[in-house]
Amino acid sequence: MAFEELKKELEERRSLMHSRLASIKRDVTQGHSGDSAEQAQERENDEVVDAIGNETRQSLHDIQVALDKIAEGTYGECEKCGGEIGEGRLKAIPEAALCVNCADA
Repeated sequence: MAFEELKKELEERRSLMHSRLASIKRDVTQGHSGDSAEQAQERENDEVVDAIGNETRQSLHDIQVALDKIAEGTYGECEKCGGEIGEGRLKAIPEAALCVNCADA
């Protein structure tokens, strides 16, 4: 199976995630309102933005691991059982590290 198309998609997604993370950092570093009621809402929003940032960082990590595996020639191998990750799964989730059977277990 040729992985060039998936590699390109992973690189595009990595770029998008970096942009999203930069935007999140800008949002988090903005000052808060002087109004206490607005501050409470802003702090709740900060928690949501922080969670999105954590998910984005995890996605970046997963994407980089997949790109590293492509470079090493181990892309498409299940990290748990060592079997092949199906082409359909990789097309749906290019950063997948587990085959369908291991992911469901």
